[in-house]
Amino acid sequence: MADFMEMVKWDKLMEATRETMYMTSISVFATFVLGLLLGLLLFLTDKGNIWANRTVNVVVGGIVNIFRSIPFIILVVLLIPFTKLLLGTILGANAALPALIIGAAPFYARMVEIALREIDKGVIEASQSMGATHGHIIFKVLIPESLPALISGITVTAISLIGFTAMAGIIGAGGLGNFAYLYGFQGNKPIVTLVATIAILIIVFIVQFIGDYFTKKTDKR
Repeated sequence: MADFMEMVKWDKLMEATRETMYMTSISVFATFVLGLLLGLLLFLTDKGNIWANRTVNVVVGGIVNIFRSIPFIILVVLLIPFTKLLLGTILGANAALPALIIGAAPFYARMVEIALREIDKGVIEASQSMGATHGHIIFKVLIPESLPALISGITVTAISLIGFTAMAGIIGAGGLGNFAYLYGFQGNKPIVTLVATIAILIIVFIVQFIGDYFTKKTDKR
């Protein structure tokens, strides 16, 4: 038992867990904001909606599709020059944030667009007939009506981001992925990799529980 406690390096595990939670929380918040804006723009500029504009819709949709299609590990490598220019380094938890956000926001934007498309058109038309402004329609109709789906979508995205942080850890971003790679794989200690995996699973279960709770609380059906 003493050998197990020493082998795992609990102080390093706790530090790696904090780094993973830091990267996840910051990137989830930024992804939610950016993805919501992009998703609203995709929906509102589509044909028949209040900001209908084919050019803007095609351009934004194209950008979203491109970044959504790039595998995360390749995106990290592609963004190395941008990350170094922005932060002055490509190592550490902060250096992973640009790739995490740019990789996840387009994915969430499509989920936002899908959630908005599920809203009954009659609700939007009723608001327009009563003279509601565009801002009122967005903040009083679209977002509240789609809130359960938006929360469910960001929960799925958050869980994907936890996996992304593990991949980013392999190339020096820190967190549980880096811990598992350095002390588990390179140190030839499978038990360390197993412990890191269990720590990631616990974080995933907590995020899923919180997401499910708020999805049910906001669902008025």
